[in-house]
Amino acid sequence: MKVVVTGAAGFVGTHVLNALARDVDVSVIPTAITNFTRADGLVFHGLDMTDGAAIDAFVRKTKPTHIVHLAGVPSISGVRANPAQAWQVNVMGTLDLARALLAHAPDCALIFAGSSESYGASAISGEPLTELHPLQPMNEYAATKSAADLALGALAMSGLKAIRFRPFNHTGPGQTLDFVVPAFAHQIARIEKGLQSPTIQVGNLDVKRDFLDVRDIVDAYIAAIKMSDNLAKGTVINLASGTPRAIRDILNGLLRLSPHNIEVRADPQRQRSNDIPSIVGDATVARNLLNWQSKRDFEQTLVEVLQHFRDQTDQ
Repeated sequence: MKVVVTGAAGFVGTHVLNALARDVDVSVIPTAITNFTRADGLVFHGLDMTDGAAIDAFVRKTKPTHIVHLAGVPSISGVRANPAQAWQVNVMGTLDLARALLAHAPDCALIFAGSSESYGASAISGEPLTELHPLQPMNEYAATKSAADLALGALAMSGLKAIRFRPFNHTGPGQTLDFVVPAFAHQIARIEKGLQSPTIQVGNLDVKRDFLDVRDIVDAYIAAIKMSDNLAKGTVINLASGTPRAIRDILNGLLRLSPHNIEVRADPQRQRSNDIPSIVGDATVARNLLNWQSKRDFEQTLVEVLQHFRDQTDQ
């Protein structure tokens, strides 16, 4: 197999590369915004997801058997900072990649990392979200992911071997501060090192979300690579634990790991006006098609995220 991983230098991409490195029967081609060579000698190929001609040439040259498509603007704050770029990368870049596959590598499986954020207002009911719930995005990030998701579904009708994942919240070592778990852990680590006062700034702690370890998500992507010939074109797959976790409980779990007495203070800048009280997913399809389920202990995930920031002594 020849597996291209777009956005391979990012948070999830790094974990995908680690998983693929354990399989000697896979040739891996990682891409990033620009060419570079990692310290261990792994060469990353520059691929600008805003350049349709470059995407077409890359696919024509490499002719992959599988693409794990992770490249994109990955957060609500990132999209808010540059919405035009987000639409170009998340939607048009994905479409250019899909069209290049249809033209030059029609047998290639495109494993698309969508988002549970696409369900948006469908979660207001509070019931576990299945793949049959309508996409009702409530922010521009979710809108870009929904648009790409729906477009790939349409192109699947023209023969594109698309597998559309909708992962729920996931975290782990290496995630950026745009997300709640590393944002908490980073503040705690700074407090422990005397780099900030013993007060942690938080948003809404009462909402509940479905959290997984990033390595559980990666397990599903690897399973999809191996089972792609058995999956229908356009298949949609939720990745969820099925367990709603209150943000307050996650914060308390991190605080218990620290010997310091830390005050928790609400920050109005971190509040969202349209927060849905509880969002949880149903991963029955993933279990049935991929024999997948989340299996890592989330408390251990919190330990590893906090330790990651403790190790970044000057951050």
